[in-house]
Amino acid sequence: MRAVTSRPTNKVSPEVRERAVRPVLDHEGDRSSRWMACQSIATKIGRSAHTLLAWVKRAGIDAGKRAGMPTQVAEKTNAPERENRELWQVNEILRKASAYSAEAPFAE
Repeated sequence: MRAVTSRPTNKVSPEVRERAVRPVLDHEGDRSSRWMACQSIATKIGRSAHTLLAWVKRAGIDAGKRAGMPTQVAEKTNAPERENRELWQVNEILRKASAYSAEAPFAE
């Protein structure tokens, strides 16, 4: 039997990501590298530089300036897998509930 685990969700709205990425792209020319720009901006917005760099890369992919699968395509591709996982979890809950009711004595 597989354990049902949930991953923590640290979803950040696209608007917040865009507001964080914009200064990096605007000021990366002022720094020696994109990484240095990310480090500078990350401390100001309360995120790690690694997270901010990933957001910058994702923005480049979504804008078509970098190779990779855009976010919208990735979401459509992953939707059936996500739905399958959710259905499996519901099925597991129903199976356990059914087993519990079968063990419970009938009250008359």
